[in-house]
Amino acid sequence: MRIKLTLIFIPLLLLSLLLGSCGAKETPVLTETPTLLPTITPTATASAPLAILVVPAEMDAAQSNLYQTTVYELAQAAGYRFQVRNTLTAADLDPSLRIVVVLPPDPGIAALAAAAPQAQFLAVNVPGVTPAGNVSVVGSQSRPDLVGFLFGYISAMITTEYDYRIGMIIPQGDPNAQVAFAAFKNGMIYYCGSCPKTLYYFDIYGNSLEYPQVVEIPADEKKELYPAYANLLTDKKVAMVYVYPTIATTELLTTIGTNGVISIGDVTPNPRPVYWTASLQPDVAKAIQAAWPDLLAGRGGLTFNPPFALTDVDPAILTPGKQQLAEQVLADLLAGRINVGLGQ
Repeated sequence: MRIKLTLIFIPLLLLSLLLGSCGAKETPVLTETPTLLPTITPTATASAPLAILVVPAEMDAAQSNLYQTTVYELAQAAGYRFQVRNTLTAADLDPSLRIVVVLPPDPGIAALAAAAPQAQFLAVNVPGVTPAGNVSVVGSQSRPDLVGFLFGYISAMITTEYDYRIGMIIPQGDPNAQVAFAAFKNGMIYYCGSCPKTLYYFDIYGNSLEYPQVVEIPADEKKELYPAYANLLTDKKVAMVYVYPTIATTELLTTIGTNGVISIGDVTPNPRPVYWTASLQPDVAKAIQAAWPDLLAGRGGLTFNPPFALTDVDPAILTPGKQQLAEQVLADLLAGRINVGLGQ
């Protein structure tokens, strides 16, 4: 009997387990979708002081985002509320308003500042606005000596395998362009010592060439004829060129790149030509950061000059290691640790 009962019990046990496995499964517990938190958790309350950034709607999106992020982070760190506006009128001058950062065009800063004496206004490269009272400005630095020196240094560094065959295109008769070229040559010498006289090349007429070379465009030349001057670089066997900003048309720079010559300049053209190395622009965001403590303290009537920064770098031309060297030279120039050698 025991054997029979065992034989009956085992099938019943297997059947029970089988039916149990076919039953309704347990409903899984739903988890919450994670919420991304902002980089800086807002700390300002509705009664906190207000900071406003005024940027034009048509501004380049990347640039606009940079300014918004910069002022937002400064405002949050100070416990201020933050708003972005495309325009500013007297109706927007809330009593809690304490800081206004304005980019061009001018919304009428003089009148707005007079109507809101409790606030500090910072005009960033706004033409016609001067520092006074509760209005401070971020100016536009013009440093042809510094820019020329750095570009001479970078050009020599990049063209080592091309025997430092570098040059500039400048407007004829422009004293600032002449300063830039003199500094460009000194920047080259700073990088490679006596390299301008180590090797010689000859132009199509058999004349010896020493570098850096310079090509001058007459002041009365038509802009549509500028690209023809790119061919002179080929005649002078120039491998890399800095085009002075007042004549750096897109057509000229495009022709330079098409001819296989590397270029560098103050502002990146649109569209970007081939073989464009980098640009050097004032770092406005850093100038705003530098001005912020004075704005918080209620100190107005000040001028803040932005430092320069390399932008739009092509890492295939100016490799990361070389860029690091260039940025160190730039930092030393801005700090006055390098003399550009112009007796200024």
